[in-house]
Amino acid sequence: MEPTIKIALVGAGMFGGDVHLRAYADLQRFGVAGQLARVGLDKYARELSPVKFDLVAVATRSQKSAEKSAAAFAEWTGHSPKCYSGEEPWHDILRDFPDLDVLAVATPDHLHTQPILAALAKGAHVLTEKPMCLTTQEADQIIEAARAKNRIVGVDMHKRYDPDHLRIRDDIQNRIGAPLYGTAYLEEPLEVSTSTFKWVESSDPFSYVGPHWTDLIFSYYKSKPASLTAVGQKKRLVRDGINAYDAVQVRVDFENGMSINFHNNWITPADFEGPVNQGQEIVGADGKVESDQQYRGFRWWNAGGGTRTSNNHFTRDVLRADGTRAYVGYGVDSLTVALVAVSRVKFAGESRDALRTLSGSPATSTTGPRVRSSYGTHPCVEGSRPTPRSRWSRWITRSPT
Repeated sequence: MEPTIKIALVGAGMFGGDVHLRAYADLQRFGVAGQLARVGLDKYARELSPVKFDLVAVATRSQKSAEKSAAAFAEWTGHSPKCYSGEEPWHDILRDFPDLDVLAVATPDHLHTQPILAALAKGAHVLTEKPMCLTTQEADQIIEAARAKNRIVGVDMHKRYDPDHLRIRDDIQNRIGAPLYGTAYLEEPLEVSTSTFKWVESSDPFSYVGPHWTDLIFSYYKSKPASLTAVGQKKRLVRDGINAYDAVQVRVDFENGMSINFHNNWITPADFEGPVNQGQEIVGADGKVESDQQYRGFRWWNAGGGTRTSNNHFTRDVLRADGTRAYVGYGVDSLTVALVAVSRVKFAGESRDALRTLSGSPATSTTGPRVRSSYGTHPCVEGSRPTPRSRWSRWITRSPT
């Protein structure tokens, strides 16, 4: 029997129905070996080349949406995953596929914990969108369940794989000296909070995209948050009857002494030139690094279309000779690393701890008290307990890495 990783996808919205589904389509057709050099794991290419990846199920809240996703997948691959729908469709999947290897979770923020815990209880690994969860209590539950079952819980922290960020991690941060302070911002379009997502009142801009940046800073310096302060504003969305925060600003002080301000919103006007506005700057004792992830030197305009920019590093289509298109980019890379970790556990019998440095950057900090890791692959969640200084502490007291 061919070695196979069986995957089920729960949630097929903006990320599930695009990034996850496209990535699994390429894996279904060609396996993972061709992706490994991008993430420094090509030493496993021969070993993993026989491994098949099979998307056995896709689940959404509505049957129509599930069928649409399954039809798209069939068009790309010739394979039709089984469709599930309902409020908690993961239970039916786990019942029908007792040998499921990975449950991919791309549900709304506040609906991550339930399918994650259900999958772990059945012995399946998990690949989830960030944030892993919204409270420290839920994080504790997930970490303990993953440890008890020796299962991977991979969190899609794809900003770690942006080539600009890798350059900062591996080179520039050493040039600029000990970090002093910095700013990181990610501002999402208004469409996200008023149309794309129906659940914004159950989350906030920092919980939604802030984990990317808190995790990225941790990946640079391996220093954990020690304390925080936060404020948020409600002015724009309430005009549309949406009781959610427009913007949140969080200052995090880290154990190594640096202080980083994280600014997030989801009210950027539709006529802004880029899909999102994002960037960072870090001041060190001997220099400074600035990184604008919105404008990367690629801009165009046309009659009736205004001025636009594009991030061609996140994901892009690469035309194949047969007319199909490969789907590559750092938006896929963290999924690749997590699935390699799952494969190493299943086929090589490795433990989560043995995989801690799988992709070049240790998942666990060696500093700070009560450091606990739910798994050992690169995109993971780290369990530390900083000293909260405000009621917002529940969004940062467990830093996802």
